Amino acid sequence: MSEQLNEKELTAYIAGRAKLDQKAIERVLRYEQEYIGKAKADENGEVDIDIDDLVDYILSKRDIGLHEPQVEEILELEMDYLTEKGLAGYID
Repeated sequence: MSEQLNEKELTAYIAGRAKLDQKAIERVLRYEQEYIGKAKADENGEVDIDIDDLVDYILSKRDIGLHEPQVEEILELEMDYLTEKGLAGYID
């Protein structure tokens, strides 16, 4: 991984494209990390995250106040940012 994650830059990146409140974006990202932190790794140490389950988990939180397409957009923009920075990529 070529760069470290800059959370303020990530939030600003998402907010600039999604036109959503930065606090709402921060909450979505915080719940995403919480969900990932609870996920079980397989025998190879890899964690498989189902995006639909993740979105449902985030939407189940009382303080989110966003709709499903908005949460999905935040997560997609996060992945775009991480890919641009060389911190993540898609498996073919």
